[in-house]
Amino acid sequence: MTAPLRIGIAGSGFAGKFHHKNLRGLAAVTAGVTSVRPESRAAFGAEFGVPVFDSVEAMLPHVDVLDICTPPSSHAAYIRAAARAGKHVIVEKPFHGFFGSPESHSKEEMLAAVTGELRDIRDTVGSSGVLLGYAENYIYAPSVQRERQILEATKAQILRMTAEESHSGSHSPFYGIWSEQGGGSLIGKGCHPLGGVLYLKRKEGLARRGSPIRPAAVSCRTHAITKLPAFEDRGYLRTTYKDTEDYAFLHVIFDDGTVADITTSELVLGGVYDFIEVFANNHRTRCRIQPVGVVDLYSPDKREFAGMDLMEKISSNEGWIPAYPEFGWSNGQFAEMRDFVDSMLAGRQPECDLALAIDITLAIYAGYASADRKGQEVEVPLL
Repeated sequence: MTAPLRIGIAGSGFAGKFHHKNLRGLAAVTAGVTSVRPESRAAFGAEFGVPVFDSVEAMLPHVDVLDICTPPSSHAAYIRAAARAGKHVIVEKPFHGFFGSPESHSKEEMLAAVTGELRDIRDTVGSSGVLLGYAENYIYAPSVQRERQILEATKAQILRMTAEESHSGSHSPFYGIWSEQGGGSLIGKGCHPLGGVLYLKRKEGLARRGSPIRPAAVSCRTHAITKLPAFEDRGYLRTTYKDTEDYAFLHVIFDDGTVADITTSELVLGGVYDFIEVFANNHRTRCRIQPVGVVDLYSPDKREFAGMDLMEKISSNEGWIPAYPEFGWSNGQFAEMRDFVDSMLAGRQPECDLALAIDITLAIYAGYASADRKGQEVEVPLL
């Protein structure tokens, strides 16, 4: 495949816009955009000078890559359509899920259904010969990539990890609706730190034994704290969750017996709280995703910086702010898109590939099955 790579974006919201912006300087162009909302795709096309298409099917003949930035409930259909058309795929997180009602389906049923669908997606993509990049930006964060270098250079053994992503609630109007998102905090936020820890154990395994270390089993608890009768709403946290959890704790046991603990919630004020901490047999690393402590900005009056994107999910641009050096650098989104473009031009697998996307999704749904059993351990399926 030759440069520039023609990328068509499905979804014209927040994710679609930063994917487009992060292509600058790369050997790729945004060759089209589509959305189910005509006014949204038209506005995107006008703002960025991008051709607008009525549907994914109409756009596919004009692109080399389909970049899927739509709600998770649409991901599988778009992946299959792109693969059958011989187009490479980029997919935003969460990768996939179960989109029926949690009132009429047990979590065990969800796990079984998702396992079958992931096997079908794997087979469809594999037989098509296209590449798939899973857009988990944690994996490309400078701090996580530094830890990857340490693991590969020293052949370190990770004994345990702790990780979290939490903030005060998602931007998306679909968030909190199981049929759209496939779950709540565990999948919507937990996919990020879980992706990071599974990636690092994979890299450790490749460095130390020549094969990835995979998640073998999980135990999990989920809660809907903002739905408790005793919850006092002061108006700072999002509470509009239809049928999903707003807190989750996932304990992961890897196939080498080591462990990781993931916390995720909608219950944290003061901006996005992201980290991975690694406890190895020869070192310890704190990987900060947001905030990273590179730029500290003081604003005496929030009106001075009104409308500026200084830190994600912060409620006011006033006082001391641990600001982004540039949105997309510290959380890995620039490096993510660079890897996808370079990989697809070269015909090699990206760092964050389909196999990792599948493991993340299976571990999450094994977690939901565990939570249904009040924390009983559940094996993570192996496709």
